[in-house]
Amino acid sequence: MANRTVRLIPPPSIADARSGIRHVFVRDLVQMCAIGVHAHERQGTQRVRLNLDLAVYEGDASHVADDIKNVVCYEEITNAVRAVCRRDHINLVETLAEDVAKVCLTHAQVRSVRVRVEKLDVFEDVSSVGVEIERFNPEV
Repeated sequence: MANRTVRLIPPPSIADARSGIRHVFVRDLVQMCAIGVHAHERQGTQRVRLNLDLAVYEGDASHVADDIKNVVCYEEITNAVRAVCRRDHINLVETLAEDVAKVCLTHAQVRSVRVRVEKLDVFEDVSSVGVEIERFNPEV
């Protein structure tokens, strides 16, 4: 059997000066979440890790004017994601990812969002399992 080289390909860059796009991200947010389809998963919560990449329309970057009112606030985004994770039981990581994407896309400046949801404690010999989605804001 030949040696196989595994090449990890990083996600494409999201920031784009020509298009006026800023990249806002949240990395490795770990939350306890009531999630899963199995009976034992309905008995409590389990750890999920979320990663978000938002393409944010910045227009003329000089309009930021060092004022948080003029940007998409990652604290707001993170708090909204935490609230989604605290809601009632969710069966699928796909549903959680879609709900998180919807929350992110409520911000008018967000053109697209990539959401990765990982369940961290499913298998002893696997660090995580999950899903990644990308959604676009039809209004922008």
